[in-house]
Amino acid sequence: MNNLRPATTLRERLTSPLTWHYAGFAVLLLFVIGLAIRLGLDWAAISSNSTDALAGKQIELKALELQTAPLRGLDKRVDQTRQEMRAFYDKRIPANYSSISSRIGELEVASGVRLSRVQYSQGKPGPDLTEITMEAGISGEYPQIMRFINSLERDQTFFVIRSMALTGQQGGLVNLRLGVSTWLRRADAEASGLPPTPQPDDHAQSSTATREEQ
Repeated sequence: MNNLRPATTLRERLTSPLTWHYAGFAVLLLFVIGLAIRLGLDWAAISSNSTDALAGKQIELKALELQTAPLRGLDKRVDQTRQEMRAFYDKRIPANYSSISSRIGELEVASGVRLSRVQYSQGKPGPDLTEITMEAGISGEYPQIMRFINSLERDQTFFVIRSMALTGQQGGLVNLRLGVSTWLRRADAEASGLPPTPQPDDHAQSSTATREEQ
């Protein structure tokens, strides 16, 4: 009789609503804990992916900033360059052909050299300027010639020495063939009436024609 009492008590506990309530609560608690763990893992993964994506976007933005850095203020630099070009033109580009020849004559007198067979011509016109070429024989003592050349290079008028060849020397007197370039504004060059500068092809054709005539 005493052996049946514990078994009866166990069955009563199993069939008791309170026991099933505890069991349901335990199962629900385990489910909630599992769900919380799953949500925590998912949140950590999402947070990690978001951090990686954000870092990637930041790197792309930094790279874009570095690529576009040279373009910042480009409009201001273009305006500044244009202003500098206009200032250069106003200061160092001669106003017309007569001012070029006059300045060359002044430097000739000041240095003491003698120019001969002076020839001026104009190259192909550019967007703003046209190159003006001067070919001339120059004779004088060596210090005089060097003074003339230095004066050309340092003059306010923009001169560029293109060529210089020794053609003769006698005693202290030196003879050179000098090629010098300067520039005129396109309209001023057209108004100068100067002949076009001979091109290398023109010289080759002229030499060929001369040989054929001979």
